[in-house]
Amino acid sequence: MKPLIAPSILAADFMNLESELGRIASADYVHVDVMDYHFVPNLTLGIPVFEQLTKVSPVPVDAHLMIEDPDRWAPAYAEAGAASVTFHVEAAKDPVRLARELRRLGARASVALKPGTPVEAHLGLLREVDMVLIMTVEPGFGGQSFMADMLPKIRRTRQAAREADLDIWIQVDGGISRATIDRTADAGANVFVAGSAVYGADDAAAEISTLRDLAAAHTH
Repeated sequence: MKPLIAPSILAADFMNLESELGRIASADYVHVDVMDYHFVPNLTLGIPVFEQLTKVSPVPVDAHLMIEDPDRWAPAYAEAGAASVTFHVEAAKDPVRLARELRRLGARASVALKPGTPVEAHLGLLREVDMVLIMTVEPGFGGQSFMADMLPKIRRTRQAAREADLDIWIQVDGGISRATIDRTADAGANVFVAGSAVYGADDAAAEISTLRDLAAAHTH
């Protein structure tokens, strides 16, 4: 399965977002964290700014909604141009209906799990979504350390997808860098969100290429 790199603009210069998007034009997606200061203790951006980002981004936009009531708000991000919309299973009232609505609107539907949320209770959702995001840090802030104890959750999710013969993407978000991407790829992840690792590099394009090569070497 081809590894995909999705740099997070949470680590970018928010005063120059259009030029910051240009720095990652060689990426597969751009990961945009939407936080509402309720589901997580941080606040980023909403629909108006998000829609402008989709208009100027050189790569497809992957929306990660760390918000309350995604059943109400998530479809608007698909309508605003998101190629993929991720909502948290902990916040959704009817994840199956929401995933189907996102797909109907033309976006890839994705469900995210916080570190403390067991995957076993949610494996039934695999047939309804295109991607599962396994958080490898507590959601809310960038620059945190990678949680290696999430690797078994990644393996279990990939195993369940294979057993069901489903072409599910598994995304990891949090502390992804040259030092950690090989372990997550080996565990079964194929979409890698890297914020500080990419935007903190002198040459973002070169770092994206390096991360992609490291992941490819451990993908099986």
